[in-house]
Amino acid sequence: MAKNFVQDGRLLDYINNTGAAIASGQVVAIGAVLGVAMDDIAEGESGVIAIEGVFTVPKVSGAVIGQGQPLTWDVSAKAFDDAAATAATGDITGPTAFAAEAAGNGATSLAVKFTGVPGTVKA
Repeated sequence: MAKNFVQDGRLLDYINNTGAAIASGQVVAIGAVLGVAMDDIAEGESGVIAIEGVFTVPKVSGAVIGQGQPLTWDVSAKAFDDAAATAATGDITGPTAFAAEAAGNGATSLAVKFTGVPGTVKA
C-alpha cells in the first residue's frame, strides 16, 4: 500500500462544529459536498460522513422528482428539492447528489445517490 494513503475517500472523518448534535443518517454539508452521518456525532466530536452511496433522506413534500434528476439541497427545509426549485442562500445544487428513484408530490423521502463531487453553494 502506498505510504501516503490516508483513508478510503468514500468515507471522511468529520469534526462536528455545527453548534448542534448530528444524528445518524442526517445529511451533512462539508463545504459544497453533501454526505450522510454514519453515526450520531456530538458537537465538537469527530465522526464519519459517507460522501458516496445511496441513502433514503428527506425530500420537500411538494417536489416531483424523476429518477436520475439533479437535486437541490434546501438548507432551511433540511430536505432535497427538484433542481428547478429556486435556490436560496446556502442551498447546494449541482453534481453532489441526484435522485436514485422517482418520488412524487406528497412523498417526504427518497433514495439519493451521493457522488462525492462538489456542488455549488448559493451565495
